[in-house]
Amino acid sequence: MIRKNSAYPLQPPRERGTWRAFALALVMHALLGFFLYHGIQWQNSTPAGAEAELWTEVPDLTTPRPTPPPVPVAPAPPLPDEQADIALQEKKRQQQEAERQAQLAEQQRLQQLQAQQEAEAKRQQQLAADQAAQLAAQKAAAAKLKQQQQADKLKQQQLADQQKQDQLKQQEDQQKQQALADAQKKADAQKAAKAAKAAADAAQAKKLDQERRARLAQMQGMAGGEGSTGNGLAKSGTGSGSGGTSTSPGYADKVRRLVRRNITWGGDTQGLETVVSVHCAPSGTLLSATIIRSSGNQQWDDAALRAVQLTDPMPVDTDGKAPASFLITLRPAG
Repeated sequence: MIRKNSAYPLQPPRERGTWRAFALALVMHALLGFFLYHGIQWQNSTPAGAEAELWTEVPDLTTPRPTPPPVPVAPAPPLPDEQADIALQEKKRQQQEAERQAQLAEQQRLQQLQAQQEAEAKRQQQLAADQAAQLAAQKAAAAKLKQQQQADKLKQQQLADQQKQDQLKQQEDQQKQQALADAQKKADAQKAAKAAKAAADAAQAKKLDQERRARLAQMQGMAGGEGSTGNGLAKSGTGSGSGGTSTSPGYADKVRRLVRRNITWGGDTQGLETVVSVHCAPSGTLLSATIIRSSGNQQWDDAALRAVQLTDPMPVDTDGKAPASFLITLRPAG
């Protein structure tokens, strides 16, 4: 326990029996004063007179005697009053010596007590300093531990954030890979579908071409049997033509107007001419459309053929029926 600083100076602790010692000291001082007073009064009193008779022997002068050796004279014993005074002074001296010894002992005791108090104060100060240093060290250790914990917590938080970012990045990469895989699958599916459609179109075109060739051969055989000749080509013109069977004079213009509406072309227009063979049902339903003479430009040929295929059904003639077959010569509008 650290003693708090006080405005009062250090005081010796109170001991038990202090009042009793103080009372005994008063009694001793009173007795000492009493003896001193009576001793002084006794010395001042006039001593009473004393009477003494002296008897001497008359020497015999007739017979000489040897002189005895001198007897040493002993000092006269002190009178009773002097002995009492000496005893009183000795007692007084002893009392003074005892008081002086007591004062010295008390001074020594007070000095020892003060030294003990100073040592205790120094010890308390040292203990307080040690406790303060220990408390400061504990506070510093606690602060360092707290900083370390905060640093560890921050490091863990950063690690968690990094892991979260890595997970998000991994998920994004997986999503991108999945999207790429889906896109690739979709592209493959579209490619396969296009290939299948192209194959189907090629098969259909081949089938239609075979049918056209068969019908053309049949028609040519019929025409040869009747003794007539013809090349089946219409007169040159923009997007119109007729042949195969006889048609009314306005049928070619009707076909030209319908086919021209379905042509979509933004390329070159010079020197392009495509001839398309058309087979129709009597109702005008388009049975087949085949390019029999290319212009040399595949894109224009495809646009011309597509325009003919989109013109379905073909218009009927004045007799209410569409020609079974005829040729259409197509040129880009220039």
